[in-house]
Amino acid sequence: MKLLQYIINDIKPLSNKSKVTELQLLFNQLSYSHIPIANDEGAFIGSFFETDAHCFESEKPLEEYMYAAERFFVRDTTIWLDVLEAFAQNSSNIMPVLNKDNVYLGYYELSDIIALFNESPFFFEAGGVLVVETGINDYSFSQISQIVESNNGKLLGAFISKMKNDLVQVTLKIGNTGLNDIIQTFRRYSYNIISGHEEDSYTQSLKDRSDYLNKYLNM
Repeated sequence: MKLLQYIINDIKPLSNKSKVTELQLLFNQLSYSHIPIANDEGAFIGSFFETDAHCFESEKPLEEYMYAAERFFVRDTTIWLDVLEAFAQNSSNIMPVLNKDNVYLGYYELSDIIALFNESPFFFEAGGVLVVETGINDYSFSQISQIVESNNGKLLGAFISKMKNDLVQVTLKIGNTGLNDIIQTFRRYSYNIISGHEEDSYTQSLKDRSDYLNKYLNM
């Protein structure tokens, strides 16, 4: 996906010589979490967070508060998934964009990047969503793909959705088939099934047998 067409320039970076009151006024007018700041030469030097800005003394210049500036950004060559990750890591809804020479080009809005994500086959193609779990040193995307495709499924997307205590969870979007055969194959390869959006008939079968046994014992 080409992101350059989503770079926005309607808000120029404030100068570090500007007064805090100008920054506070911008935040009152906009819904952005951060506002970019530039030096005298127009080079990007960081962004101020809205909550911090309202704690500054209004008549002081921004340069006195540069210690609080956050220096996150992406390049104009950064792929959309890494851009989305940068948004998440920095809890921001605006992302400064620099070229390879560190020249400020503009910024991305979070809503535009999420819209791109929602247009990907992972979301709009029909299929089931499956979350599997295994040891952090045991999982293999090639094995995961093989398991799905050996059951006539089409892997529309996969990403690591959780890593904790030497375990990793992988979220899969699978098209072309029901999930049950794929789930059983993952179990044979010692994957734990965390969730699936289609009915897992194996679990339902166990539940039915358990209910039958309980009824028998209570007769």
